Amino acid sequence: MPELTYIGRIRTPWTRAEDCPRNAMETDVVCRVEVDAPYRAGLASLKTCTHAILLYWLDRAPRDVVTLTPPSDTVTHGVFALRAPGRPNPIGLAVVDIVAVEEDGLTVRHVDCFDGTPLLDIKPYFASVDSKPDARVGWHETRAKPLPPQGGRSKES
Repeated sequence: MPELTYIGRIRTPWTRAEDCPRNAMETDVVCRVEVDAPYRAGLASLKTCTHAILLYWLDRAPRDVVTLTPPSDTVTHGVFALRAPGRPNPIGLAVVDIVAVEEDGLTVRHVDCFDGTPLLDIKPYFASVDSKPDARVGWHETRAKPLPPQGGRSKES
């Protein structure tokens, strides 16, 4: 079976679950994405991009979660309908604003993981194919604690 290769680490100010944002858009904190030396050539041309998708391994998350009741609801949902870190393969995803691209990594905004989280991949964000303005999560419309107005941020999201 093929193995995953960590290509670097994400540096954030968060070391405790209670301090870590519940979703990436909840924070504007500037964070550092360190790319290991063998993979730094892969950063070529990323300076022309304004946003990127980070994929990372949530190494401190449980891997035995299949259903979960989120703090914003009273209904139990399947983990594949949630963005919770605990899941069979705890892969995190964030669409980040690129603040700067350096020789050894990136400076970004909108990351929601612990300091030292292993980085799996960086992909450019293409608004032309990645944006789905009509997308919806139906259970959000009926959950116990409604979402804040569009564009608002909440610890419950």
